[in-house]
Amino acid sequence: MDRTSMSEDTGFLSKQMHPYLVIFSGQAFSLFGSRLVQFALVWYLTSQTGSAQVLATASIAAIIPQVVLAPFAGAFVDRWNRKRVMMVSDSLIAATVLVLAGLFVIDRVEVWYIYVVMLIRSTGAAFQWPAMQASTSMMVPREQLPRIAGLNQSLQGLVSIVAPPLGAVLLEMFPIEYVIAVDVLTAIMAVGPLVFIAVPQPERKDLSARGVLSDMREGFSWIWSKKSLVQIMMISLVINMVTNPAFSLLPLLVTDYFNGGAIELAWIQSANGLGMILGGLALGVWGGFKSKSKTAFSAITVAGLGLLGFSQTPGSLLWLGICFVFIFGFMNSIGNSSFMTVLQTMIPHEMQGRVFTLVMATSIAVAPLGLTIAGPVAERLGVRSWFLVSGFVIVAGALFGLFSPGIKSFEQALSESEES
Repeated sequence: MDRTSMSEDTGFLSKQMHPYLVIFSGQAFSLFGSRLVQFALVWYLTSQTGSAQVLATASIAAIIPQVVLAPFAGAFVDRWNRKRVMMVSDSLIAATVLVLAGLFVIDRVEVWYIYVVMLIRSTGAAFQWPAMQASTSMMVPREQLPRIAGLNQSLQGLVSIVAPPLGAVLLEMFPIEYVIAVDVLTAIMAVGPLVFIAVPQPERKDLSARGVLSDMREGFSWIWSKKSLVQIMMISLVINMVTNPAFSLLPLLVTDYFNGGAIELAWIQSANGLGMILGGLALGVWGGFKSKSKTAFSAITVAGLGLLGFSQTPGSLLWLGICFVFIFGFMNSIGNSSFMTVLQTMIPHEMQGRVFTLVMATSIAVAPLGLTIAGPVAERLGVRSWFLVSGFVIVAGALFGLFSPGIKSFEQALSESEES
């Protein structure tokens, strides 16, 4: 009787989960709108300039705020009302798109305007993401966190499948200002549920006696005390330095190497998305190895091999390249989900905003450096060469993590946190 009651109380579709699932649904629509805007703006820059340097600069603009603001944003998220943080962030992101759509209507858009929009949208995301992640572990029962992590990866994949081809079709049918305005409607769908649903806040008794910088130092100290986590973050840092530029330059690889257009780009991105969906579902059914780090690094190794295969695909065999990208998305989904589950389980509730943003900021901190290097290198040696380098780095980094004795101790730390 007790077991049945517990299952009903904490099951995936239980009443306890309903508020979170409603908020999650709104955020899913918002994510779809954001991806649609991203596809439209990237294709606009590609078609108008055909420059690897322009795409690299746009990607830097989308990353810099998250690198610079993430540590501060996490500390503020742990102090502020997380529900309001999500509402304001989503509203700010939508407002910038509304302004840009107006500029397109009057034909006054220049490339640097798009850079500014990406900067502002990234600023909002720097606060929205940690607020949502920290709220998840407060609203979702501990035993359901792995399923939510898989659901998030599947959502990312579904959006990656639907948004690119739909964006390509809409750009053929309507002016770009109408396409990007969809993001405003989806933002309303994200903010609406937050108006009516309560989001739990962790108890913080020390706010009056501590400052934001003190909170940040505490977050750094907590991470530094977990040496295996530091190693994982360093591996992630190196991988992201080469991988982010590769996918930022994907539109040019499609046009210059595969001789394709917006539809072909959409096929490749959709293959990645389909892989993410099925990878998330597979992890939900399988559950992974007993060792979460083994699951993560094994999957990322195969993802790297998929990217290597994509880099060596002949230009006349786009379908084969699509298959390799599917493999990358499938295995990357399993790896990311496993790592997120470990973090949500280990990090104390009252510190999750700080630690999540510090982990995120560290992993992408060198992406601007990678993008700065990738632009000139791609224009001189070709975009394909950068994908080759990315594949090798992913495989090497994942194998190091898989066989590192220090990282294996991460599982012991996880077990201790689950027992406490």
